Amino acid sequence: MALTKENIVDKLEIVEDGSVQIRKATVIKEDGTELSRTFERYVLHPSTKTGDTWGDTDISTEDDRTKAVCSAVWTDAVKSSYQTAYDASFASE
Repeated sequence: MALTKENIVDKLEIVEDGSVQIRKATVIKEDGTELSRTFERYVLHPSTKTGDTWGDTDISTEDDRTKAVCSAVWTDAVKSSYQTAYDASFASE
């Protein structure tokens, strides 16, 4: 009896503002037969704000496919638009 655990990114969704939603599946198998599958979701935004400074979102720990999607989607125009919208939404607070 061989139990294996596999973590895979099984869904990537691009939101209108350029954010990338990721779903990771954790698959437990016994002798190649799937016993269970659980999911984790999180979002990567085109830019990250620290204090008053915008910077690139760190995607260094993401899988290669996620990195490729983020790099393709996060153009300078997308980042700028995201930053402007974010700042405008919190300007009244």
